[in-house]
Formats: sequence, structure tokens, C-alpha cells
Amino acid sequence: MVGKLTDLAIRKAQPRDKKYKLSGGHGLTLIVMPDGAKYWRVRYSWAGKEKELSLGRPYPELTLKDAEAEVMRLRQLIASGADPAEQRFQAKLDRRQKAAQIFGEAAEAWFEFRSRAWATRTAEQVREYLDKDLLPALGQRALSAVTTRELATLSRSIEERGAPDVAKKARQWLASIFSYARANGWTSDDPTRDLRAVVLPATSRGNYPHLTVDELPEFLHKLDTIKASTLVKGAAALALWTANRPGVTRTLRWAELDLDNALWIIEKGREGMKRGYSHLTPLPNQAVAMLREIHKLTGTFEYVFIGRNDPGKPLSDGAVNALLKRLGYRGRQTTHGFRHLVSTALNEQGYAADWVERQLAHGDPDKIRGTYNKAIYLEPRRQMMQAWADHLDALRNGAKILPFKRCA
Repeated sequence: MVGKLTDLAIRKAQPRDKKYKLSGGHGLTLIVMPDGAKYWRVRYSWAGKEKELSLGRPYPELTLKDAEAEVMRLRQLIASGADPAEQRFQAKLDRRQKAAQIFGEAAEAWFEFRSRAWATRTAEQVREYLDKDLLPALGQRALSAVTTRELATLSRSIEERGAPDVAKKARQWLASIFSYARANGWTSDDPTRDLRAVVLPATSRGNYPHLTVDELPEFLHKLDTIKASTLVKGAAALALWTANRPGVTRTLRWAELDLDNALWIIEKGREGMKRGYSHLTPLPNQAVAMLREIHKLTGTFEYVFIGRNDPGKPLSDGAVNALLKRLGYRGRQTTHGFRHLVSTALNEQGYAADWVERQLAHGDPDKIRGTYNKAIYLEPRRQMMQAWADHLDALRNGAKILPFKRCA
């Protein structure tokens, strides 16, 4: 007979203050925990050392009869010259290896590894787009089955919703994920190698369509009258008033605003800013008034334009573009396109090119030499952008499309 235990004895074994053991023979042991749980263990000797191995499932999920049968199997394994613990470890590695050959598993392992070195906001942003774009499309795909064309199609679908910057980052993340997977031996393929050649035409500046000034009255009327989220409409208006980058606008923090002085202060290294440049944005009166109203809604949160499902996160990158599509401007106007619209309008009015370029945050302000240093052209830009905001109001109120008043 193999064991000394009986089902009756096991059922009668009551919990005590401390865990205790019941011996079943041939190294089989039942451990009775203070909470009443009962776990199987088997003791054995290997290379002169005493070892103990869990049988995995507790009693009665693993019956006495099955536990005794498992002990006999392990004993036979030891007799053949194999260590059960080492065999289990290798089997676990094999399972992980097989699982990691699936894109979703590889992506999660990559994220866990890389996120240790990222800033919190960067990790949150990558997590957002993994969950939103990459994992739904590729999560269950075998790494070896993913093709370059498949990734190109995914990239273009992100661009078509008006998020070319996200598409660009997604391609970078995909390349990094596959590089990590190859380094770990999960695949030898690299479908991202030729991805740039396939998607390059879809990432040019031509993908930022924008309206002409002549088309603004109708657009502004539609924006004012559409029933939509106050926050999404506010983000669209702020983009039009300031010409800041979409990623910076939607992630605007209350801490960056000095509404008393009508300033939006972006510190150096801010995520969403090209090359992490610092930037000062003068706010027209209309923007200040709008932001004071929104403060009543989101002033207790970090972000001005909070996420629909999670107020701890900012507005999603596709929210404003989705609104523009609802307004009927699919393929005609994107959030990024506001920058082109404002730049074109200001340049056509004859404003100094340096003022316009500084408003668009082109170039590193730390390398600009002048009287105002980082705040160079701040006051002329303040007048310029107020004139622009006033002109938008005039168009909204039905004024004829005439050149708007310049500052001297």
C-alpha cells in the first residue's frame, strides 16, 4: 500500500492555530492550514539534498487517490534520473516561451520591461495606445504570422482617424516590441523592417487638411450649435485660438495656466511638445473666459480636458477629430490642421514671420537670442492672437470676410 492517509482522516482534519502536516507515506504530505485549506506536498531526495514539491491543486480538488498516483509518477521520474522540480521549471519556461510567441504576450513583456525607465505619463500614454490600437488588432496573432502589410494597414487606420503622430509612435513601438521579441528568441521575423517604405506617403504634411478662412463662418456656426461634450468643443476652440499642437492641447494641465496673466506656460521637457521645447502661449480673452468656465467642471482634476471614462487621464487623442467628422469635415479639417489654418491666416495678414513661427513653437527657444529670451515676441504675439480671436468672433456673428486688424 502506498499511503497511510484515508479520505475519512483528511475530512476530519480540523484547522488549528498553526498549520500542521499529515503524512501519507512515500514522502506524500498533506498540510492543513489555519484557514482550513489543505495542500499536497511531496518530499524527495535529489543529489544528496532534501527537496519538497507542491502537487499544485489542493484537497479535495486533487483527491487522495490522484495525489498518491502523482507521487508514484514522480518517484518513477526520479528513478529514471530526472529531478521533478527541474523538469517542472523547464516546462514552465517552455509554456512562457510559447505564450510569448503571441504578439499580445510579447507586447506585455516588452511594456513591463521598458516602462521601468519611462516617466509616468509616458507609460500611461503607451499603455493607452497598446490597449486602444495595437492589442485589439494584433493581441492574439502569432508573432511569426504578423506581416508588414498588416502593420501598414493598422498604421493607416490610425492616421485616417486624424492621429498621424500616434501612428508614427505606434510604428516605433511596434519596431521596439519585435526587437525585444527577437532578442528573447520568441521570433526571428521583423515585419517592421520595411514598414517605413510602405507607410511613408501617408505621413506627409499633406495629411493635415485644413479649411480656408473663407470656410470658417460655416464651421464656427456648426461648432457652436452641435450638441457635444463641452470639453471636446473647448479643446477644439483652444486649438483654433492658440495653434498649439494637438497632443499638448488635449493634455493641458491646470498647473500650466496663469489665467490672471492670460498665459499658458509649457515647461521644458513637457511630453507632447516637439523635442520637449519650452513654450509660452498668450491666451486671448475668449480662451481665458472659456477656461474659467471649464474650471467649474474639472478644476479639481489634474487635466483641463479630462477623459470621458477616467477623469484621472486627459481627453483621448481622437476625441476632437471625431467631433470634426460629426461636423461634416472628415478629410477637410483635423486638429493638427488648425495649426496650418492659423499659420496661413496670420501670414496672409502680413504678420512678422518670426511672430508666427514662435506662436507655432517652431525651433528651440533656448537657442533664440534676443531681448525677451524665452518670452521673445510675447507681447506682439499676444496682440496678434487677440486680433485673430476677435476676427473669429466677427465671423461667428456674420461679419463679412475681411482682413482682420493687425497690431503694429
